[in-house]
Amino acid sequence: MDLRIFTEPQQGATYETLLRVAKATEDLGYSAFFRSDHYLVMGASDGLPGPTDAWITLAGLARETKRIRLGTLMTAGTFRLPGVLAIQVAQVDQMSGGRIELGLGSGWYEAEHSAYGIPFPKEKFGRLEEQLAIVTGLWETPVGERFAFDGTYYQLADSPALPKPAQPKVPVLIGGHGAKRTPALAARYASEFNIPFASLADSEQQFKRVRAAAEEVGRKAADLTYSNALVACVGKTDAEVKRRADAIGREVEDLKANGLAGSPEEVVERIAAYQAVGSQRMYLQILDLDDLDHLELISSQVMTRLT
Repeated sequence: MDLRIFTEPQQGATYETLLRVAKATEDLGYSAFFRSDHYLVMGASDGLPGPTDAWITLAGLARETKRIRLGTLMTAGTFRLPGVLAIQVAQVDQMSGGRIELGLGSGWYEAEHSAYGIPFPKEKFGRLEEQLAIVTGLWETPVGERFAFDGTYYQLADSPALPKPAQPKVPVLIGGHGAKRTPALAARYASEFNIPFASLADSEQQFKRVRAAAEEVGRKAADLTYSNALVACVGKTDAEVKRRADAIGREVEDLKANGLAGSPEEVVERIAAYQAVGSQRMYLQILDLDDLDHLELISSQVMTRLT
């Protein structure tokens, strides 16, 4: 089971804070540092000092880390035109030496669009389909050839389809709970399918849908990686678990029921249960970014048991 760190900087984090967490992620043996792509705080937090941009953050981290993979869960399709996004991701992949992964979703949080003057279209899924076709199409176009696209929402003409990423194929992550269109989209474009904040039963059912959709389009189901994202709250004692739950404004029992919470032994057992229904990778949502001891505990007492 591959463990990755997943952060929510819109809740309040500077670039310096994210850099500390990313460096700890690398030093402690995790495989990747991922972040959300939001511009507005959610819930009761004040969100200070304000949002940071996902791809600007990853560009900085690309130059200040050496080993870990870097990516988004998920880049909001409403925030960026697909041609511009293809350029941004390719450039950051070059800056990282080929360590970037692109999670791309349709965008959903209407309030952040209103807050920053970003159009929030009614039809988002159709746009996402075209965005995936364009971004991957631009990257796959051989150097010296041209790319064109004539869609309902986007049109590209005579594009040189540059720059290219450092990797021959940037991993693309698609995720969600949709029963039909989401698995079909993952089958066409994804290297990895991620289901966030889902129960064991829902994860198993959605993984089965994606596997079936992949086989329907002629791919092997095993060609995709299947992953979960769950909030983490681990402690050596009950008191430590409660302290960490209190710090993020959550109840321990809720976290145990819907996340990865409790002692290292309890969390290892919980992760093993997700592995049993098909999960191969776990994104640990870390909400208290000042608690680096939390990352060290998971590394030393959870990760080691899983490997």
